[in-house]
Amino acid sequence: MIDSELTSIEINPIGLATASVIWLHGLGASGDDFEPVIPHLELPKTLKVRFIFPHAPEQPVTINGGYVMRAWYDILEQSIERKIDHAGILASSKLIIQLIEKEVARGIPISNIILAGFSQGGAVALEVGLRYQRKIAGIIALSTYLATPSEIRAGSTPIFIGHGNLDPVVPLALGKQARETLQAAGYAVEWHQYAMEHSVCMEEIQEIGLWISHRLC
Repeated sequence: MIDSELTSIEINPIGLATASVIWLHGLGASGDDFEPVIPHLELPKTLKVRFIFPHAPEQPVTINGGYVMRAWYDILEQSIERKIDHAGILASSKLIIQLIEKEVARGIPISNIILAGFSQGGAVALEVGLRYQRKIAGIIALSTYLATPSEIRAGSTPIFIGHGNLDPVVPLALGKQARETLQAAGYAVEWHQYAMEHSVCMEEIQEIGLWISHRLC
């Protein structure tokens, strides 16, 4: 059962926050997963960014034998042309929209909000960021894919895509497909490919930091 509201880890800057990054973890992980990357982003001290790391709801995951874990939606099959849990993605998207609107209510301009996500979290970040009624500062999509590529509409939101060329979980081809689909729809995609598996690396984290700095300067 999907929760009606997400719990999150929140890391605030010294002083008043003027921007927010909402970062979604992957399947079976938690909001704690990406908190340690903040210092390695090496953001300018003048950039007052609030980081929010929500915990996905706990639910059974089909490909893991129905085992209950934190997941943004059910994974029905492990294949490059996988069936998608549209209802689950929609439910989690509504929860992320709540977080966006909470940040706006706290005084953060929508133009200073970035959505980030890894793997399954990246798929949800793309779904929300591309369909939200107002344009956000950007989307960071790591080792992920477009869950509904045929439904992408034209836009210009800046997008950072990072993918490992040895990824056995989300094949590189899916990352490239996302890049091509988004570029064809007019989005400003910055593509990065790394010698890694289904993970992140220090080079990628540092390039994400530069990208965030440029979006929120």
